[in-house]
Amino acid sequence: MIKYMIFDLDDTVLDFHRGEMEYIDEIFNQQGVSDISAAKSEYLKLNKKIWENIEAGAKPQPLLNTRFSKTLSLFGIEADGVQLEAQYRNMLNHNFYTIPGANDLLTRLQKLGITLFVGTNGVKKTQIERLHGSGLDKYFAEYFISEDIGYSKPNAKFFSPMFKRISDLTSENTVMVGDRLQSDILGASRAGLQSIWFNPNKHNNKSEIQPTYTVDSYQQLYKLIAQKLN
Repeated sequence: MIKYMIFDLDDTVLDFHRGEMEYIDEIFNQQGVSDISAAKSEYLKLNKKIWENIEAGAKPQPLLNTRFSKTLSLFGIEADGVQLEAQYRNMLNHNFYTIPGANDLLTRLQKLGITLFVGTNGVKKTQIERLHGSGLDKYFAEYFISEDIGYSKPNAKFFSPMFKRISDLTSENTVMVGDRLQSDILGASRAGLQSIWFNPNKHNNKSEIQPTYTVDSYQQLYKLIAQKLN
């Protein structure tokens, strides 16, 4: 029986991608980039590597402070990476977009008697402001955020505070829900938890990371919990 569900935020219930694309465009426009599409492509490649390093244990802020300045340098533009990162962070704090259907899903899960937690990598201020601004905060009993914990998913230590704070949380009654195999699903596996890979774009899993379950819609997720796990 599932009693607890741990939800990743970005691109699982909050539409991070939508805001990300808008804000990156805005910054590159302000900096006078002539080919926004090319700059965005370079940024996304660099940003992916940065987050892989963070998830491997590197300190986040020094790396994040370089992503805009390094990208802009490829286009002959010198910029203050720290200032641009701060500007971008302020934009992200107000990225309140949610994935359509998220409110309904979380409401229905609560009605099943399941306690919901946030389990997310990221900056505490950003994630909490987005939860409040989107209105999703009312669904979650507690927030577990990597900046607070000191470890990022997929490190199993990310989950240690959950086991300490919720005395009856076990591998049998808890499941992690997330969109990223490399952090959410691998992290859950390392912590000995069940996992649900939220895969709305129906990507092929070419990795060795195996989720307990895979769903491509909120409808499938709810049905799985209601009929198979609860």
